[in-house]
Amino acid sequence: MDLGLAGKRCLITGSGRGIGRAVAVRLAAGGAHVLLTSRSAEELSSARAECEAAGGRAATLSADVTDPATPARLLEASRAELGGEPDVLVNNAGSARWRPLEDVPEEDWYAAWELNVMAPLRLMRAVIPGMRERRWGRIVNVSSTAGKRPSANMPEYSVAKAAELSLSRLFADRYAADGVLVNAVCPGPTTSPMWVAEGGLADQSKELAGLGTREEALAAAGAKRPIGRLAEPDEIADVIVFLCSERASYVAGAAWGVDGGTVPVII
Repeated sequence: MDLGLAGKRCLITGSGRGIGRAVAVRLAAGGAHVLLTSRSAEELSSARAECEAAGGRAATLSADVTDPATPARLLEASRAELGGEPDVLVNNAGSARWRPLEDVPEEDWYAAWELNVMAPLRLMRAVIPGMRERRWGRIVNVSSTAGKRPSANMPEYSVAKAAELSLSRLFADRYAADGVLVNAVCPGPTTSPMWVAEGGLADQSKELAGLGTREEALAAAGAKRPIGRLAEPDEIADVIVFLCSERASYVAGAAWGVDGGTVPVII
């Protein structure tokens, strides 16, 4: 199926690894021009090579998306490297940590808000004027199942991800008539570095649950899903790329669960 992405300029945050990288590679394979950004220059270099091998044009910019100056830098990089401002924005940058509610310090609540709400807000404000002028744009905000059903072990993350869903809906309502379609996706636990890297959520959940190995922790997390396993990053990326495409021309304001049936409500 032709997704109509050839020549589209796409900005993906948190694209050095995991879900963001899988999204970038798929967009590149569809003929899109991709701008990759994360804090790790080394990961970005590797991701860029993979995108180019897939057949797309790729550029990188190492940046912290919580820095208020970053959106302007990314717009300039898109103009210089891709020939114009982004047609597609995927707000994917994120991090999480397992711990009880009473153990979250106040500064971490602010940090979660900056990363999951203010950074996407600033980037949407930066790219939407150009999208409105061209009468075409796609924005996908990567939230979480925790945004729909709070996780007791990820308090500040859950609250910030719920706010990101509300933010997405507000922008969708405001700009859909201008051809700018804003949606969110809500992945469940995924075999991305956030979970499987050393010190990641698998290790943290192992300690909290008193399990013996990381493998036991991953198996336990997967067993809680109706599908019976964790997602692969590619499975989340496929849904995101569809929402970025011409084919998703009548989807706006959605919060698509890509969670193996984890959240037992229809919203």
